[in-house]
Amino acid sequence: MFPAHVSQKFLIVTSVRICLSLLLLWYLLCLFSSPGNGSVIRDVSFPPGSGIRKLADELKTGGVISSSWHFVLLTRLRGQAHRLKAGEYRFNDGMTPTQILVKLAAGDVDYRKFSLPEGYSIYQAAELLEQKGYFKKENFLGKCRDTALLSRLGVNLQSVEGYLYPATYNLSRSGSEEQLIDQMVDQFEKKYAELSKSGGAASGMSRHEIVTLASVIEKEAVSPEEKPLISSVFHNRLRIGMPLQSDPTAVYGVRAFPGKVTKADIQHPSPYNTYLNSGLPPGPIGNPGSDAIQAALNPPRTDYIYFVARQDGTHQFSRTLDEHNRAVERYLRR
Repeated sequence: MFPAHVSQKFLIVTSVRICLSLLLLWYLLCLFSSPGNGSVIRDVSFPPGSGIRKLADELKTGGVISSSWHFVLLTRLRGQAHRLKAGEYRFNDGMTPTQILVKLAAGDVDYRKFSLPEGYSIYQAAELLEQKGYFKKENFLGKCRDTALLSRLGVNLQSVEGYLYPATYNLSRSGSEEQLIDQMVDQFEKKYAELSKSGGAASGMSRHEIVTLASVIEKEAVSPEEKPLISSVFHNRLRIGMPLQSDPTAVYGVRAFPGKVTKADIQHPSPYNTYLNSGLPPGPIGNPGSDAIQAALNPPRTDYIYFVARQDGTHQFSRTLDEHNRAVERYLRR
């Protein structure tokens, strides 16, 4: 038998050890477990200079973590309190506190993706952004014409039409229309600088004229391989003073180009309508991609003056009006 004081001391030590073991077990459970199955999703903003306690409270209130106190403690123990990166994040209740901290430390912010198709005008881009629930159409169009923004971007025109490069962009959930336009114009500047190094037969044209012509080529072409040939037709017409007579220009600013135009469209008075006005339109009618810009800069030398669409969307190119009329008879009237 142990003396009474020894037995009492042994019981106290054993009890403390059990409590510490339970506490450690609870800590490990919190460290490697999540409060739910991932069905609860929360978008959380972590601004620069924001404290970890506020973030922990927001995560706890949102049901993403079980204990804000434990989350703060874990952050301190891992030495990450001052390593977390500001930004917009998306978390769910199926994530463990450790996974959340890893995401914050890596700056794995949550983005909204937006892809601008080649040839889309600012009007089509605005509609697409509104459909996705990102921005109101009117607000985006307003920024596209904002004189202060245009001046800052170095686009001394009435709008950024033609200078929004078609690509996929990441935009933070709190991002603005202006930030998206910034990204698109910046990407255009980079791409155009690369493409224009090649010079070409169109080197005498201004950048604005090249972009304007490229936007018309982009709208006309269905097959990327035909963009250089379409470019050659338009360059040939410009050289001899012949109207471009491009269908998409007749409906610009009125409605999206459906692939065909009516007689009323062709007769619609507009400075962009190349059936009624000689030369290039006053500005782009959409936002061209690299292939169209390259085609505008470097047209192949051909004698083609006309082209007409076949049923499959490709085109028949002609050198004379007689050839063109026969092509129209073959591919359109029949």
